[in-house]
Amino acid sequence: MIDPFGRHITYVRVSVTDRCDLRCVYCMAEDMTFLPKREVLSLEELERLCAAFIDLGVKKIRLTGGEPLVRRNVMSLIEGLGTRIGDGGLEELTLTTNGTQLTKMADGLARNGVKRINVSLDTLDPAAFKQATRWGDVAQVIDGIMAAKAAGLHVKINAVALRGINEHEYDRMLEWCGQHGFDLCLIETMPLGDVSEDRTDRFLSLDVVRARLRLRWTLDDTSYKTGGPARYYNVRETGARIGFITPLSHNFCESCNRVRVTCTGTMYMCLGQEDAADLRTPLREGLRDDALKAAILEAITRKPKGHDFVEERLNQAAVTRHMSVTGG
Repeated sequence: MIDPFGRHITYVRVSVTDRCDLRCVYCMAEDMTFLPKREVLSLEELERLCAAFIDLGVKKIRLTGGEPLVRRNVMSLIEGLGTRIGDGGLEELTLTTNGTQLTKMADGLARNGVKRINVSLDTLDPAAFKQATRWGDVAQVIDGIMAAKAAGLHVKINAVALRGINEHEYDRMLEWCGQHGFDLCLIETMPLGDVSEDRTDRFLSLDVVRARLRLRWTLDDTSYKTGGPARYYNVRETGARIGFITPLSHNFCESCNRVRVTCTGTMYMCLGQEDAADLRTPLREGLRDDALKAAILEAITRKPKGHDFVEERLNQAAVTRHMSVTGG
């Protein structure tokens, strides 16, 4: 699949649910209204949809949510997709999780071909974690991360940079990640949906963060990439890596190789734009796989050059949907 700007689309992020067991302040409103279950694709429909993308040349699928591991029987989907790894199919199946379910599910992920996962963890401080997630228990997440490590999964910690909540912790988090062999990726907050918070109070440019980190750490350039938008550096003192995802301070759209599919079968060609394609209808009307693939290919012809996130309009949601709808 090649978009109008010559970018090869080889990466799909698939949301399996809009539900989550946390309420992170930058992602959701505290009192969320979730989708009726009839609008959500079944696990069988999701697997068929993923198979169509794989047939069209997708090499990497990341399962997201909400929180993907709270979806009932989600392991059956992971098992099915795991059989598509290799032999001209997927090169990688991975997922992003908040970590709350990993003590129960890490071994199953490893058995079914998942090699690495991203875990959202904005702070190691119990009080700050509860503030950022509204009611989460950081000890439960850390236990899950250690279960993933014990299962042989490579763990990357994702932390949204939040002024006044976790900006004092990045040295500590970098040291902790180095001790356990985890990569750390810092992310700028994005203007998605109404979250009942003033984003301008929370936004922190990663240019500022990187400059602060360099006062203590040696960040060496590296060509390492994971297929996503992060720019990585090797941390000389720990041997681990740190990545920076900068949708506002440094737009990364020119290298975009991905699309996102929601749990309702809506395909968004760009995280920061509203244009979308309905893939649920061809799935549920019993159309042949050729018709489903044709709908995907048509949508790729509409993939925009990029989003228009800017810091000056941070408090005006660029799109109405929450991050949890499209997939974190």
